[in-house]
Amino acid sequence: MAKIGYARVSSIGQSLDVQREKLNSCEKLFEEKHSGTTDARPILKQCLEYVREGDQLIVTRIDRLARSTLHLCQISETLGEKGVDLVVLDQNIDTSDATGRLLFNMLGAIGQFETEIRAERQMDGIKKAKDRGVQFGKRPALTVSQISELREKRQQGTLIKDLMTQYSLSKATIYRYLGTNTA
Repeated sequence: MAKIGYARVSSIGQSLDVQREKLNSCEKLFEEKHSGTTDARPILKQCLEYVREGDQLIVTRIDRLARSTLHLCQISETLGEKGVDLVVLDQNIDTSDATGRLLFNMLGAIGQFETEIRAERQMDGIKKAKDRGVQFGKRPALTVSQISELREKRQQGTLIKDLMTQYSLSKATIYRYLGTNTA
């Protein structure tokens, strides 16, 4: 039986040191710096392919492993089919027994619930901000008067490449401003 560790942080600027320390008893450690919300997690895939019957996959927290309850269940099923137990250190879960499996599934469901509640709150906040007139997205590169000036210069024969230089804009942006009637 081998102890295989998996550690993940969401961004390049974050450190894996705390997880490494907690997983120091593992014979092999897979490390990844990727957002949990994306499918592109090649090291996790390698880790799941690597583990063998009788092994333990050890992580520090459930949220380091899966991005949703569905994903967590898929990983759990994969591990179950391979005869691999999952150990989650911070939540004191060990799926080698019934109590551990129950706790694992409950915490996964609670984690998914928290994620959904957070998303709902975020959408409520965005809606309230929009109702107050807050505009999201990139600010226009030119003012209304600059757009009029740009159009006038173009009508007078100024070349697109010269307008690009004068206004520090891309060709696509220049054409977009020339094609719209309002800013």
